[in-house]
Amino acid sequence: MKKFLLFILALIALIVLVANIGPMIFLGASLFLLYVIFKQFMKSTSTGGKVMWVILGLIVLSIAVSNLYALIGIAAAYCLYVLYKKCNNEKEITFNKPGSDDPFTNFERQWADLNK
Repeated sequence: MKKFLLFILALIALIVLVANIGPMIFLGASLFLLYVIFKQFMKSTSTGGKVMWVILGLIVLSIAVSNLYALIGIAAAYCLYVLYKKCNNEKEITFNKPGSDDPFTNFERQWADLNK
């Protein structure tokens, strides 16, 4: 039942991620453009150039703010990552019989108890 619920959660997170992939791309592009505009603003020496970079920065900032709900898609991607890691960490540990000739059987059992 636990694996089924994890599968359902992963499926929901995948649907949310796919639905928000476009806004995530536009958010990333607009943040990159804001970085470039800021660098050009700092390099500019004329007042007219600085005003132009500020106006362009405000336009790109409005695009970034309009795609802010893409953070839901980023959260869904993180949930998918956590669920993937959780599903891959469940491993069955098998041991030899207690009366076997293997000298490391007791050590493996104690090591598994320490790691729990």
